[in-house]
Amino acid sequence: MAGLIAALLLATSGRYGYFGDELYFLAAGRHLDWGYADQPPLLPLLALLMDTIAPGSVVVLRLPAILATAAAVVLTALIAREFGGGRRAQLLAAGAVAVSSGFLGTGHYLATSTMDPFLWTLLLWLLVRWVRTRADGLLLWAGLVTGVALNVKLLAGGFWVVAGICLLAVGPKDLLRRPALWGGAAIAAVLVAPTLVWQTVNGWPQLEMSAAIASEVSGAWGGRALFVPAVLVAGAGLIVGAVLLCYGLWQLLRSPALRPWRFLGWTTVGLLLVFIAVSGRYYYLAGMFGVCWAAAAVRIEAGQPKRWWRWVATWPVYALSLVITVPVTLPVLPESWIGREIPQPAFAGGEIGWPELTDSIAAQYHRLPPEQRARTAVVTGMYWMASAVEHYGPERGVPAAYSGSRGFWTLHTPPETADTVLYAGDDPAALHGSFRQVRQVGVVETGHTGTLIPSGTPILLATGRTAPWSVLWPRFRNMEW
Repeated sequence: MAGLIAALLLATSGRYGYFGDELYFLAAGRHLDWGYADQPPLLPLLALLMDTIAPGSVVVLRLPAILATAAAVVLTALIAREFGGGRRAQLLAAGAVAVSSGFLGTGHYLATSTMDPFLWTLLLWLLVRWVRTRADGLLLWAGLVTGVALNVKLLAGGFWVVAGICLLAVGPKDLLRRPALWGGAAIAAVLVAPTLVWQTVNGWPQLEMSAAIASEVSGAWGGRALFVPAVLVAGAGLIVGAVLLCYGLWQLLRSPALRPWRFLGWTTVGLLLVFIAVSGRYYYLAGMFGVCWAAAAVRIEAGQPKRWWRWVATWPVYALSLVITVPVTLPVLPESWIGREIPQPAFAGGEIGWPELTDSIAAQYHRLPPEQRARTAVVTGMYWMASAVEHYGPERGVPAAYSGSRGFWTLHTPPETADTVLYAGDDPAALHGSFRQVRQVGVVETGHTGTLIPSGTPILLATGRTAPWSVLWPRFRNMEW
């Protein structure tokens, strides 16, 4: 099953183009650091490595995501096995991952939302196995996995805080007394120390990023009221993923057979409440899906579900779930349809239009007189746009782009020799306050209206810089989308 899902992801990995976050990771990888304003350093480093192996290959860039998703399928089956599940339970658990909209969708591209759930699933397998075997070496490995996860996303720290509270409440409390657990914690601390130092030296921009995400979730993402529906529909997926997630969580909380692992059920509930309280994104909980699906699978195998919904755990329903999931998560439809004949699928709007965006900017850049062009910096309103220009610009004769958006603001600053700005994006107040004259010289033409960067996005020319960039550049900083 893992092989089939890997084959599906590999077959579709070269369609459309880079996802916006992938372009950003490539840009950040060209400016390697111990941390970034919006994330730890591992994903930019991994993107740089894959792009060095095969420059410009979107397929090779996505191989780690494909392997991580396939591994999550196997690990979820192994968790079911640790719970006492046989062959059927293992297949049901693995199948829930394989038809999940969250795992399939993020498995298509390289992102923190791909690697983080995989690492959590690996961590949970180690903990579930420790509860059964009491082999303390597993806790050292858990510390190593935690350290790696913290260099992808800092959410793993929240997992351990909530899990620790649940262990104190429902056990097994002896886990907290094991020297190996604290040895694993020391390993994790050493691995995450460089990015924590970077955050401290730079004033903890990650906290500002968290506030920006909370603002976005409260606005465009529907707010706290839609968190649970989003977890079930966009994360776990219809039909199998959502039903088995709820059933598995219920069984973790009440089944006598799963009593030794009850703390993981309460950890899932605790994290759900925390993420709702802080207005987190629905996929933050995806790392807990595997243990819930495994719990559901072993109880289904034991004959526990009621007859009226027993049909969910059948292969026709798994196949139907896959049929529902694939068109809205993977690029299987013609690219020309996106934003025209159909609404954009979940991720497709972030994968198309980047070369055309760069073409539009390049056309305006080359219309400038050579003397002015030499003194012009290309700046964009969104970090994905600057990342696209940095990737596609060199072959079009466009220099490195700059942006005040998110972590891109810290990558580099326009040089003092640049007294003119060619700006792509909505007309910002910072531009008018920093230049004497701002006028529109063109628009972005991507050929798509349903994408994140639609045709018609303004391209502005700003001249007459009013102060040094050391004074002006902070005005452009914007952690929100």
